[in-house]
Amino acid sequence: MGLIKAVTGAVSSTLADQWKEFIYCDALDANTLVKKGSKRITQGSSNTHASDNIITHESKIVLNEGQALLVVENGKIIDFSVEPGAYTFNSQTEPSLFAGGFKGLIDSFKKVGQRFVYGGQAQNDQRVYYINLKEIPNNKFGIGAVPFRDAEFGFTIMLKGFGIFSYKIEDPLMFFSHVAANVTDVYSATGLEDQLKAEFQQTIQVALGGLSSTGISYDQIPLHTKELTKNMDTMLDEEWKQTRGLVVVGIGFSALTPDEESAKKIAQFQEARVFTNAQMLGARLGTAQATAMENAASNPNGAMNGFIGMGFAQQAGGATAAQFINPNAAQQPRPMAPAAPVAGVAAGATATAWSCACGANNSGNFCSNCGTKRPAACTHPKAGPDTAFCPDCGAKLK
Repeated sequence: MGLIKAVTGAVSSTLADQWKEFIYCDALDANTLVKKGSKRITQGSSNTHASDNIITHESKIVLNEGQALLVVENGKIIDFSVEPGAYTFNSQTEPSLFAGGFKGLIDSFKKVGQRFVYGGQAQNDQRVYYINLKEIPNNKFGIGAVPFRDAEFGFTIMLKGFGIFSYKIEDPLMFFSHVAANVTDVYSATGLEDQLKAEFQQTIQVALGGLSSTGISYDQIPLHTKELTKNMDTMLDEEWKQTRGLVVVGIGFSALTPDEESAKKIAQFQEARVFTNAQMLGARLGTAQATAMENAASNPNGAMNGFIGMGFAQQAGGATAAQFINPNAAQQPRPMAPAAPVAGVAAGATATAWSCACGANNSGNFCSNCGTKRPAACTHPKAGPDTAFCPDCGAKLK
């Protein structure tokens, strides 16, 4: 028994006018994975067979885009097609097996151990099933406490998040044989949803760990979903593809963040890394000093007490903001403060040495031996033009 192509290409509802009897399936929505084809007998057909589970000779079977067609007899797949078009069912030919470019379907047909039936009208349970080959989107998943070695920080953080993934049936024969089997009418995605989500969430945690070995940071993960999808396909090959004929199509993260403890660890690391830059550290110190000055000015015990405390803190720190912002400034010699003027010495003049009554020679304002104040320099106010000695200090004038 096999399928013979009758019409190739898009098929419309006008086939109901062309054929008196045909098997058809409307469009399959995202929640419908498998649906049994229904036999449509138009008015005037000579076929009045009462059973819906017998495919009569030369029945017309229609296949739409995004679908696979399976002809099943007594629970065994006897022919299939994934090429859109219209087919005539011929009970006197061997299976045609229209793979339509889908690699591996012939091997799958042999692997599931189906048998061939040749010639004659089979008086058994015969059905046509349609398999949804379109992408099944919007499958939600969540992860929590997934260890990820972040390349930027150089340590392991714990990730949590959620998102959606999509999958599709790549091997309709394997899916029907191992998952859907002979459903009465419809096999929906809801019946497989919980199982797939549990397996997906368990596997993606391992896949994320593998992605960390590529040397990326956690916030770059959404940019590497293709690699992640490929890793997921590889890891789910045995459970999904070989057993169920399913593959992962895409993965999207709605949120992916470190847990609370990891977030604190990252913040501390980033702050410490910023302050390895001397100018950034100086700016931070300058901000702290400015804040301290504001707090000192508003000190309830008096502004002076506040500034004294701030001075002690600065001395204990041993550094100023300027030293970090401009490190060369610390190497430049500070200008010497101008010397205090000596009484009796004109501004700009150099102070002369003087002898104290105790016999010590000095150059400052006070004797270095007894502490006697330097006598004021006499301006000889009482000396006249002919005076040889000053009458006040006795200094020789001529």
